[in-house]
Amino acid sequence: MNWGILGCAGIAQKAVIPAILSINENKLVAVSSRNQESADNFAKKFGCIGIEGYEELLKRDDLDAVYIPLPNGLHFEWIMKALEHNKHVLVEKAAFISLSEAQEAVDLARKKGLGIVENFQFQHHSQNTFVKKMLVKNEIGEIRCFRSSFGFPPFDPETNIRYKPELGGGALLDSGAYVLKASSFFFGHDFEVKAAHLDYHEEYGVDWFGGAFLINKANGIFAEVAFGFDNYYQCNYEIWGSTGKITATRAFTAKADFAPTIILEKNGVSTEIVLETDDHFRNMLQYFNQTVKEENFEPELQYILTQARLIEQVRQLGGRN
Repeated sequence: MNWGILGCAGIAQKAVIPAILSINENKLVAVSSRNQESADNFAKKFGCIGIEGYEELLKRDDLDAVYIPLPNGLHFEWIMKALEHNKHVLVEKAAFISLSEAQEAVDLARKKGLGIVENFQFQHHSQNTFVKKMLVKNEIGEIRCFRSSFGFPPFDPETNIRYKPELGGGALLDSGAYVLKASSFFFGHDFEVKAAHLDYHEEYGVDWFGGAFLINKANGIFAEVAFGFDNYYQCNYEIWGSTGKITATRAFTAKADFAPTIILEKNGVSTEIVLETDDHFRNMLQYFNQTVKEENFEPELQYILTQARLIEQVRQLGGRN
């Protein structure tokens, strides 16, 4: 798999490019920026070509796939252009800011036989595989409720794109995207948002924190999710069943050297299960490669549509204070 990178984002440098290069069959060919100097400086760190202009990179015929870590508000434009240039796409979350954008991109990907994968790397961490196996074993009985929280204290407002509405900022498309994704990751596509709240920051013009209540009538499960930019740090989910409860305390941000803990509560006893370390970024890239090899694009395209629908429902029901 020959890769190109659109933009010099920190997550590309710190996590995704090292994961790309950790897989022998991968090659990083080029990275692009809005100016040549930035592209060259970034490219030197990884021994690849620096290119001025995102479209100039997409025109190359020696690339199989591109990674897009640009601000949310730019994703749709560059996903569409990447597909038009016959490139598979790995894109940072949130992939799209509206359901109509997601549907248009998915239609084009299907037409061209290409893949779009939204980079929710936590899905590929072994702690979540472990939890899914517990559920299959009926470890906590019939599932009643899924709860998830992801929020953190404020960043520097002068430099952080999360606070810029013109770039697709806001908590819903950032931390909120994770907790909504976690709901469908564990319990399927059939959730509908029944209630939501978004609190807006008047100075920055973006949603600042919020929450939602979802129901999955197909399996009788409801979900309660919360997220935000001005919060005591939380990064967890809990699954409440008829005979017990499972809690993951570092659900979305477990680094490669971090051994996560799963808490199992049942029969009046709380047990902490310490799991092995795992690199979910590398796992994600291996999954991406396999998806392209097998041309098994439809599952991820369905997840993209589900995610965009849930985000849109939260925005519609959340209101503005």
